[in-house]
Amino acid sequence: MRRRSLILLTLLLVVAGAPIAPTPAGARAPERCLVFVTTDGLRWQEVFGGADEALLDREAGGVADVEALRREFWRPTPAERRAALMPFTWSVIARRGQLFGNRTLGSEVRVTNTLNFSYPGYNEMFTGAPDPRIQSNDKVPNPNVTVLEWLHRKPEFRGRIAAFCTWDVFPSILNSERSGIPVNVGWTPVTTGRITPELATLNRLMLDRDPTKGRERPDWLTFAMALEYLRAQRPRLLYVGLDGTDTHAHNGRYDHYLRTARQDDEYLKILWETIESIPAYRGRTTLLVTTDHGRGDGPAGWRHHGARVAGSEFIWVSALGPGIRPLGERRATPPITQSQIAATIAALVGEDYVRAVPRAAPPIADLVPSR
Repeated sequence: MRRRSLILLTLLLVVAGAPIAPTPAGARAPERCLVFVTTDGLRWQEVFGGADEALLDREAGGVADVEALRREFWRPTPAERRAALMPFTWSVIARRGQLFGNRTLGSEVRVTNTLNFSYPGYNEMFTGAPDPRIQSNDKVPNPNVTVLEWLHRKPEFRGRIAAFCTWDVFPSILNSERSGIPVNVGWTPVTTGRITPELATLNRLMLDRDPTKGRERPDWLTFAMALEYLRAQRPRLLYVGLDGTDTHAHNGRYDHYLRTARQDDEYLKILWETIESIPAYRGRTTLLVTTDHGRGDGPAGWRHHGARVAGSEFIWVSALGPGIRPLGERRATPPITQSQIAATIAALVGEDYVRAVPRAAPPIADLVPSR
C-alpha cells in the first residue's frame, strides 16, 4: 500500500508540473489569494535550529537508526541544520519572505489560550481570540464564526474557500455545516466542482476498502487532494491542515518527526511552484504557514504539550508572497500572538476582519500588504 501510495503521489506531482491552460479571455482573476498551511505541533526549535542533538538518540528520541538520522539532519551549525531539515523554508521563504518565532533572536510568537493544545489553538487562530468554553478536542461544532466563515459570507468569496485536513476534528472547528465551507477530512472523496482525472483517481483511493486504514488518512494524501483541488478548482483561499509532526512526537519517534517536517517543507515547495505556474495565482497569492501549539523540551518534554508543559505556548509564523517585504528571519520584533493570525488571513486577501470583529486581535503589521 505504501509503495502504491508513493507511486501515485509521484505521478500526481508530475502532472502538477505540466503546463496549465491559460485563464479564458475576459475571466476576472481574484485580486488577492491565499494558501494557508498548518503543521500541527512542529516546534519553533526545529524550524529555526534544525535537529536537536539530545533527541538524536534511541532512548530519548525513539530513533531506530541513529547514524542514518545523523547523516540526514545533523550539521555543525544551527543554520546548516535547519537548511537540511527545511530547505525550501530557508532557501526561499527566508530570502523572499519573513519568519517570526526565533526566541533566541528576540522574536516571539505565543499562544494566548493558555491550554496549548489543538482545538483551542485552532479556534484562537481562526477566530482572532481565545474562547474559555473550548476546553477539549471533542468534535463539538465551534460556536464562534471563524475568519474563513466570515469571508465565505461575502459574495466575492462564496464557494471559493476550501479546506483539506488530516485531523478529523476540523469539520467541527471550522463548523462546516453552518459555514458551508467544504472541509475534506478522513476518507471522503471530493464530489463538487470540476473533477479532473487526477482527482477522480484520488477519490477512488478514498473509497479503497483496505482494512489497514486508520480513522485519519496520511498527510501525503491530504496534500495530494489539496494540490489537485487547487489546480482544478482554483479556490481563492485554500487551507491545508497537516498532522504528522504532532502524531510522531506523541509517539516518541523523533526520526519520524524530523522526516515528516522535511516532507512538509517539500509540500510547501510544491505548493509555491504550483501557485507560480498558474497565471491566475502568480503575483497575487500569499503562502502563510504556522502551527497550533509548541512542545516542551528535553527527552520527555518534547513529546508533549498543554497547559502544564512549559514552552508549549511558543509557536512560529512564516509568509511568502506579493506585498510581503523580504525581511527574512526576524529579530527583536514586538511579540506576536496566535490570535493575530485570523486578521492576518483576512488582510492578505484584502479584507479588514478587525473592523467587523472588534474583539479579534489586529493583523501582524509587517505582513499586511500595502494597498
